[in-house]
Amino acid sequence: MKELNERQLLEVMESDSRALVAFLYTPFCGTCKAAGRMLEVAEHMLTGEAEFVAGNVNMMPVLVNRYRITSVPALLVLPANRSDGVQIWYRMGSVEQVLQYIRSVTS
Repeated sequence: MKELNERQLLEVMESDSRALVAFLYTPFCGTCKAAGRMLEVAEHMLTGEAEFVAGNVNMMPVLVNRYRITSVPALLVLPANRSDGVQIWYRMGSVEQVLQYIRSVTS
C-alpha cells in the first residue's frame, strides 16, 4: 500500500483510472494496525483489480470534512468509472468481509 498525503490522495480520487481503495488511519490506533494487516492480505488477493493507498487522517482535514469521516480505520472505495461516487466502510471484521466489500463496490 502506497502512503499518500492529502493532495496526492484527492488527485488520485479524481482521476478516472482504476478502482481505488484508500485506507484511512491514525498512527497510534491499534485497530488501524490490525485493519492494515488485513488490507495487505486483501491487496495481494486483489492484485490488478484495484489500486491500494493509505493516508493518515490527522494530516487530511479537507478530506475528513469533505467525506465526513467519523472514525478510523476507514476504507474509501471508488469504482474505476467513479460514477457511483465514494463508498465509505468502517467495519473490518475479517479479510473475507473486506474482500467481499471491495469486490461489491469495484465490480
